[in-house]
Amino acid sequence: MNISSHVFNEYRKQITRRWFFKECGVGLGAIALSSLLNQTLFGAAARPSLSNPLAPKQPHFTPKAKNVIYLFMAGAPSHLDLFDYKPELAAWNGKLPPGDLLKGYRAAFINPNSKLLGPKFRFAKYGRSGAELSELLPHLASVVDEIAIVKSMHTDAFNHAPGQIFMNTGSVQFGRPSMGAWVTYGLGSDSQDLPAYVVFSSGSKGTSGGASNWGCGFLPSVYQGVLFRNQGDPILYLSNPKGVDAEMQRDSLNTLKRLNATRLDVVGDPEIATRINSFEMAYRMQTSTPELMDISKESKATLEMYGAEPGKSSFANNCLLARRLVERGVRFVQLFHEAWDQHGNLTKDLRKNCQDTDKACAALVKDLKQRGLLNDTLVIWGGEFGRTPMVQGGNDGRDHHPNAFTMWLAGGGVKSGLSFGETDQFGFNAVRDKVHVHDLHATILHLLGFDHTKLTYRFQGRDFRLTDVHGELVEKLLA
Repeated sequence: MNISSHVFNEYRKQITRRWFFKECGVGLGAIALSSLLNQTLFGAAARPSLSNPLAPKQPHFTPKAKNVIYLFMAGAPSHLDLFDYKPELAAWNGKLPPGDLLKGYRAAFINPNSKLLGPKFRFAKYGRSGAELSELLPHLASVVDEIAIVKSMHTDAFNHAPGQIFMNTGSVQFGRPSMGAWVTYGLGSDSQDLPAYVVFSSGSKGTSGGASNWGCGFLPSVYQGVLFRNQGDPILYLSNPKGVDAEMQRDSLNTLKRLNATRLDVVGDPEIATRINSFEMAYRMQTSTPELMDISKESKATLEMYGAEPGKSSFANNCLLARRLVERGVRFVQLFHEAWDQHGNLTKDLRKNCQDTDKACAALVKDLKQRGLLNDTLVIWGGEFGRTPMVQGGNDGRDHHPNAFTMWLAGGGVKSGLSFGETDQFGFNAVRDKVHVHDLHATILHLLGFDHTKLTYRFQGRDFRLTDVHGELVEKLLA
């Protein structure tokens, strides 16, 4: 077949399909679109508007939390030096671990049969709950009765990129939607002038898992996280170029909106709705974002409580901005602080990490509570896995460890003043009230009003969910 005949045949096929859908009645296009957007698929009671895919939606049942602030300590903090004090580990410092402890264990880098390393810092009990915390967390100690400390976390991954991807998407493989994307897909957003899902990154480097940590996977791209930069405009091209005034920009956007809306009516592609929403959101953000980012309007007492400094880039500033975002209806805010990978220099670097983050984390909990926001806002703190009881880097480091680690949660329907779960005498394995990553995800979705088995999206012939085919609700964590 020559090229001209091939082009003609393809054109004839297009005409035939177009004629069929347009002239053969029964509204097949509308039926197909409706099936794509039905309430079962969205896992919510109300079908969202195509022109505004981020319109607020109702979950399966009345939620305890309406917003999430996820403080992701990328690199994996040492639970043994911060939360999970083990006197027996201190007593075995410098000795080889018992042989039965290492049976079937696979380490990331070290020889598993390395000497044990006792806790590097002093611990004490704090608050009415009597929770034990390291001396490196004096500010968190002041709000320890507001948080639930989960000491029995465990995961499937023991290297950073797959571990971070797994913690954020429920899969060690790239391409799945992040938890923030699932939440905004299910709930929409209460903010008209800011993205539904905002991401900040601080620390010594970017995350090992990259943008997949806050990506949308196979969900429509309107649900992915929007990374705010720490210097200059928080979003690239937020400011108009020279020669473009507000009236010219508005006229241009109106024209684009009409063209996109016309195409949306024809094909019903949700990515066109994303495009319309993105253009309009960007326009509104030119006014809303500068006001949001100007933390100099906060009181001196608030700035001091966080340790925030206007005009500078820091984790403390990001924590304050997270509070300002949820105040403005943003559904999911995630702060990545990549600094916790202490294979060596554990004593020095862990102290610095806590100096950079502890004050702001505690201030966030205090600030949310005093403003009446903590009941509706779920705060999550933790990394992708833990660290080994065995030493690495001479006598001052720990390797990756998936068998046990610690996270804490606050607000949003979580039981406060709780120390939950337990590890063995060396902090090696979770042994009581074990919480897998899938269980954590199921519990977070429950607090937001979702049955995790029913918040699904059909892709490539099957219904996907954040917890895949796993996950159990941890009822003991619920208030």
